[in-house]
Amino acid sequence: MLVTGPGIRAVAAGAQRVVLLCGPRGRAAADLLPGVDEVIEHRLPWIDPAPAPVDPQEMAALVTRLAAVAADEAVIFTSFHQSPLPLALLLRMAGVARIAAISDDYPGSLLDVRHRVPVGVPEAERALSLAAAAGYLLGEGDEPHLRLRPVPPPPPEAGAPGYVVLHPGSAAPARGARPRWPSGSPPS
Repeated sequence: MLVTGPGIRAVAAGAQRVVLLCGPRGRAAADLLPGVDEVIEHRLPWIDPAPAPVDPQEMAALVTRLAAVAADEAVIFTSFHQSPLPLALLLRMAGVARIAAISDDYPGSLLDVRHRVPVGVPEAERALSLAAAAGYLLGEGDEPHLRLRPVPPPPPEAGAPGYVVLHPGSAAPARGARPRWPSGSPPS
C-alpha cells in the first residue's frame, strides 16, 4: 500500500476527491497516505493472500457501496501478480464511466485505459506510470518519494528520542527485501 503512495498523490493532484479501496491488511497504511480523502475497506478474494470464497452478497454490497461514492473515474493500482479485471467489472457495475489499470490480459470493455509496463518495474514507479497514463501527474514540487501524513507522537514507553519501525517483508515476496548475507550466500 505504501509504495502506491506517489501514484495516489499524482491522482490527488488532479482530482477533486480521492476515495481509496483497500483490504484489511492495507487499511492502517492507507490511513497514513497523503491525498486520500476517504478509505473504504473491503477484503477482495482475488487479491487477499488467504482468500475466502467469493460471496455474491458481499460483492453486491461492495457494488452498492462503490456506486454510493459516485466516482466518475477509477485508477486500479495493483502489484504485478494481481489482476485488475475482477474489480474493474465491479466498478462498471457501480457505474464508473472511466477505468484505468495495468493489464496484460485482454480487458474487453472493462478498461478505458489499458496500460502496460515491462516486467521488473518497481512498484512505486509502476503506480506512477499508471497514474500518468490515466492523465495524472504529481503536483508541482512533489517528488516521487514515499510520504506519510504526520503520525502521532511515539508512546512514552518508546523512550527518547522516539522510535523507528522497519518492516522489510510483506505478504508478497515481490515486495519484500531480499536478505544480503555477509558471505554472499545464506548460512548452511
